[in-house]
Amino acid sequence: MTKPPSKRDRLRELGGLNPHPDRIRAPWFRSGDFFDPDDMVQVKYEMLRQVHVDNRPISQTAFEFGFSRPSFYQANATFEQAGLAGLVPLKRGPRSGHKLTPEVMAFLATKLNSEPSLKFHQLAALLKEEFDIQIHPRSIERQLLREKKRR
Repeated sequence: MTKPPSKRDRLRELGGLNPHPDRIRAPWFRSGDFFDPDDMVQVKYEMLRQVHVDNRPISQTAFEFGFSRPSFYQANATFEQAGLAGLVPLKRGPRSGHKLTPEVMAFLATKLNSEPSLKFHQLAALLKEEFDIQIHPRSIERQLLREKKRR
């Protein structure tokens, strides 16, 4: 029987793990009872609550929670727009293999059908030659695996 993932593991998986829990100076986050310095949503929400409900100064509160003033204002704006969901950090970077268009994937499929022994680094070289695009071999491998799972 496998052990369920820890809260920290789930936060990491969902993008809600605070990368700098050590920067939080608010004492109630150090007690370990209810407040969790690893939970980014909880940290941001409590920071906003301190300012809006307890009328604490923004600069001081942001500092105690390990944020800058601009970060406070950004969290405040996203909270006003989307509620708690707005406090969940967004994953950065491209959301998919944006260079691996349907045309490029069709080209790769044709090459692999005619020559199944081609390696990913060889496929990357073919894409550079044919489309003049630089794609890491691992990106090609991941996209091919995603497409295989969809079938």
